[in-house]
Amino acid sequence: MINAIYGTKIGMTQVFSEDDRAVPVTVIQADPNTICQVKTAATDGYEAVQLGFGTIKENKVNKPMAGHFKKQGADPVRHLREVRVDSAADHKVGDTVTVADFAEAKKVHVTGTSKGKGFAGVMRRYNFKGGPGGHGSHFHRAPGSVGQCATPSRVFKGLRMPGHMGCDTVTIKNLEVVKVDEELNLILVKGAVPGGKNAMVRIRLA
Repeated sequence: MINAIYGTKIGMTQVFSEDDRAVPVTVIQADPNTICQVKTAATDGYEAVQLGFGTIKENKVNKPMAGHFKKQGADPVRHLREVRVDSAADHKVGDTVTVADFAEAKKVHVTGTSKGKGFAGVMRRYNFKGGPGGHGSHFHRAPGSVGQCATPSRVFKGLRMPGHMGCDTVTIKNLEVVKVDEELNLILVKGAVPGGKNAMVRIRLA
């Protein structure tokens, strides 16, 4: 069984539970993912399938990708992603993964790319407390000391400092599946997931 499907984050809304509580949910559009290639240990050294999703016009496909689709006997798609499986021999090109495979799922892991925030200071980036805000203080939003003096005379790698914030691969684990709409290919999960609207996300069985 393939335990993952790729989709697009539509946005957030709320639904009401059986006991009339408002539950915040993220709506993910997960159209059927088509298997475009099967990779086996004998040919590639590992067991995996290549999932394709998203429509694209044939004249928009470049020559290398067009040759890849032609060789595999698959229709062109916009995105390709790999998913590891226990036995690739159980799958073939043309099979699909749909939201119906997640109808019985209780919890899922959702992976996406977080929103880019640009250059940020340590207070925004790492929630530093900062210095006093009153008059007379010369220390407000700076990071403070970043190391020692003569020994070791350098700044250690990984030190939390100002820099680029966001655009990271983030996985939110054990999100509750609130509803699966097989007709509209929608999955509603409780809470927020990484990325903005129309961002690509990966849903994996917990």
